[in-house]
Amino acid sequence: MPKISLLIYLTPLLLILMVYIVRQKQRDRRGRDRLNEAKEAGLSEPASIHPVINPGRCIGSGACVKACPEKALSLIKGKAVLTDPAHCIGHGACLTACPVDAIELVFGTEKRGMDIPLVKASFETNIENIFIAGELGGMGLIRKAAEQGKQAIDSILKKKNDGNEYDVVIIGAGPAGLSASLAAKEHHLKCITIEQEESLGGAIFKYPRNKVAMTQPVVLPIIGKVEMYDISKEELLGFWLRVLRDHDLKVNFNERMETVTKTAKGYEIKTSKAIYQAANILLAIGRMGTPRKLEVDGEEQAKVVYRLTDPEQYLGQHVLVVGGGDSALEAAITISEQPGTTVTLSYRSEAFGRVKPKNREKLKQAESSKRLTVLLQSNVDEIRSKTVKLELADKNLVEIPNDAVIICAGGVLPTPFLKEIGVMVKTHYGKKAAEVQSFSRK
Repeated sequence: MPKISLLIYLTPLLLILMVYIVRQKQRDRRGRDRLNEAKEAGLSEPASIHPVINPGRCIGSGACVKACPEKALSLIKGKAVLTDPAHCIGHGACLTACPVDAIELVFGTEKRGMDIPLVKASFETNIENIFIAGELGGMGLIRKAAEQGKQAIDSILKKKNDGNEYDVVIIGAGPAGLSASLAAKEHHLKCITIEQEESLGGAIFKYPRNKVAMTQPVVLPIIGKVEMYDISKEELLGFWLRVLRDHDLKVNFNERMETVTKTAKGYEIKTSKAIYQAANILLAIGRMGTPRKLEVDGEEQAKVVYRLTDPEQYLGQHVLVVGGGDSALEAAITISEQPGTTVTLSYRSEAFGRVKPKNREKLKQAESSKRLTVLLQSNVDEIRSKTVKLELADKNLVEIPNDAVIICAGGVLPTPFLKEIGVMVKTHYGKKAAEVQSFSRK
């Protein structure tokens, strides 16, 4: 009788244990599959600051996996692993979520270095009156980037303005740039903020829809402490838009910085729309760089964009997507799912290279079902108001109907620009973020 009673009590526990073991094996398999896919696609090197997990300290809580908006982390054998390095954008949500401090943020890897500009504790570079804050300086955390924007303005307050039009020109309207704009307004500085994109938010604007963008409160100039826990991309952008409106911040969108020239009094900043004279410059630009253009006739039209934001806006249109990476394939596939949409994917090479197998398979399915057309070894020759001319592999030109063009050709990194104006840049290979930032600001 006692044995039967013991069996009755143990059976549910054994069932629970079996279910747990099965789920663990399934989770491990999914993690290994994702890691293998990244390696096979040649996407095993992170592009920016990224987490390194100490397996000896990791307890496998999964908190970092849940906190990552890009789903770049997985659990394998009870330990966190960066299984999608190319998707990691370095915001550090995993770092703050880890309950046992098993994660460190690192710049670069042994194979792939990361360029970080050298800045002082005041956020001033080796070039006097040129400051850097936020992601460009290696800070991917939104909260920290915002703090740096304010701190940079605090340093600029100590600088003199010898008759320039502006005390400071802020380049970039991400968290660092907007926080700096608020600080400049709070201290009554003559300031203008330039943003090359059509919207504010910097890298946040490029996050996938409904992804968690911020998990901690932030203290902003004028506004004070803002409680932000599990805030989505859309909610965070909405908050910044309200800040822009309520505090009447001067931000010029769709205006790209082109050159910076030293003058007797300060700096001349030439943009795509104007020329400004300023005593100081604050570079609050991201690390994604300026979108790489095709440099063809008609590219300046409003229908030409450099990333996909909302597939539904292309409902019923003729769309051309240009590029051969994951972003191009994903854009073409997603848009092709919209009713009445005609999609053409143009790529200059004879085959797609560093793309995920899943995207390659989805593209093949979409092409076989006639939802989109793939033109390999093709180049855009001219973009017209209602059509696009393409040069095909046989050098013949073909003209197709077109309402929108999405160019996914990567970006031109800001490193050459920094070196051109004299800012010192150091390449780091797998170095801890804390060490890099400490070194940079000595």
